[in-house]
Amino acid sequence: MLPQSFFGGDTVDVARALVGRYLVRRYGGIVLAARITETEAYIGRMDKACHAYNYRKTERTKTLYAPPGTAYVYLIYGLHCCLNFVTEPAGEPAAVLIRGLSPRHGQDIIAENRFHCKWGEMTAYQRKNVLNGPGKVCAGLNIDRSLNGLPHASQALFLCERLEELGLTTPEEDREPLEIQVGKRIGIDYAEEAVHFPWRFYV
Repeated sequence: MLPQSFFGGDTVDVARALVGRYLVRRYGGIVLAARITETEAYIGRMDKACHAYNYRKTERTKTLYAPPGTAYVYLIYGLHCCLNFVTEPAGEPAAVLIRGLSPRHGQDIIAENRFHCKWGEMTAYQRKNVLNGPGKVCAGLNIDRSLNGLPHASQALFLCERLEELGLTTPEEDREPLEIQVGKRIGIDYAEEAVHFPWRFYV
């Protein structure tokens, strides 16, 4: 499990460092694991795209002020959940959004959660789009608002460096060096100058 100190540093650095790590979800005896392929950084003190911009504090944003490593799960369009992990010291509202994953363990359950079929029954289109978006990430790994505020080191939802830590084998493809791309964040046209911040990281 990544230590809490991992999340306590600069949010942009954490967002980049999370690409290639593994997100693990446990519930009802099920273990799901997926490699992080896309993240975005959000920093309240100066980022108009952040829910807690200029230290705004509401019922929804109070989780952003929690200790680093806390799960921040919110609803968009009244339909889809988005998963973030709080960064920087407690009281400094910032987080990293998990935008995309590549399944590594429990693929049949992930496919069932997304498309009500087994992994091998998915179409090529479904396989390409199974976890490539924040709402899809939460749907595929059964993450909902009940996990909002979940503290660091919870066994229900956590991040780790290697699959061996779960008694699994890391695929050979994951042992290759990553070529991380950098770009603008997605879906924040309202955020004025923050639209141009290069705070999206992906492979």
